[in-house]
Amino acid sequence: MTSSDATFKTLSTSPAAFVSLTDEDFQLFRSFFYHVSGIQYSNAQRYYVDKRLIARLKVTGESSVSAYLNELKSDPLGEEMNELIHLMTVKQTYFFREKYQFECLVHSILPEYVNTRSGDKAIRIWSIPSSSGDEPYSIAIYLKEFWRELARYGVEITGSDLDERILEVARQGQYAKPALQALPENLLRKYFTERPYGGYEVNKEIKALVKFSTANIHQTDLTQKFHDFDVIFCRNLLIYFDDASRKKAIHKLFNALKPGGFLCLGHSESLSRIESEFEIRRFEEALVYQKPKP
Repeated sequence: MTSSDATFKTLSTSPAAFVSLTDEDFQLFRSFFYHVSGIQYSNAQRYYVDKRLIARLKVTGESSVSAYLNELKSDPLGEEMNELIHLMTVKQTYFFREKYQFECLVHSILPEYVNTRSGDKAIRIWSIPSSSGDEPYSIAIYLKEFWRELARYGVEITGSDLDERILEVARQGQYAKPALQALPENLLRKYFTERPYGGYEVNKEIKALVKFSTANIHQTDLTQKFHDFDVIFCRNLLIYFDDASRKKAIHKLFNALKPGGFLCLGHSESLSRIESEFEIRRFEEALVYQKPKP
């Protein structure tokens, strides 16, 4: 690096270099991130976006938003893209969140489903986005505790997220107490080990039921390997998409399911505004969507 390069690096990463972004900067980034993730940031989320984007510009030393985005485009699977996705995506989750759908899974969906399919192959479940692993581990615990047929069929749970950093957290399976507040005390003692320096770790028997893999529901090349699932949990993701991205995502989820398979969405999400081939199923515990059989 020459002395002039070093000077530029120092200036461009100084706290005063980026105080705020222009409207053009925001629109440029919003379009880029929508293309990458399907997430559409509104003008009301401007402060959230600006704060995080300015932080990355300072760290990387890029001279402008356009220059930063060009660097990302040149290495779309690189470390900086992972860092940006980690900062720009919501991570709010906890164990047994919206557990009425887990109750529906063990009391209604699976009893019906296993009686209408042939063979005793393991039930394949996909949790996307899985974030820090709270949801797929919750599914594993619920099946282990409440589904009597688990020993007969077995289960393979895949947790996926576009944020590779958060998937590493999920693989570790270590959680602070707030993430476990909705978990009954007896299940906490049964399926977790208290760590010497605080927090809890998921036991090996539950970890063995879950594997984690990067996936981006918005990009075909990162989702086409995910297929032949019996049940998909895709909760609280579509609320961040516009109608076009929702339709695209639902199409991919439909194709990832086996005929007769089920899709569980978040409580504030529905397919009412989206044309889809799913059938609505109203069980006692929850409303879910089913891929018709041929």
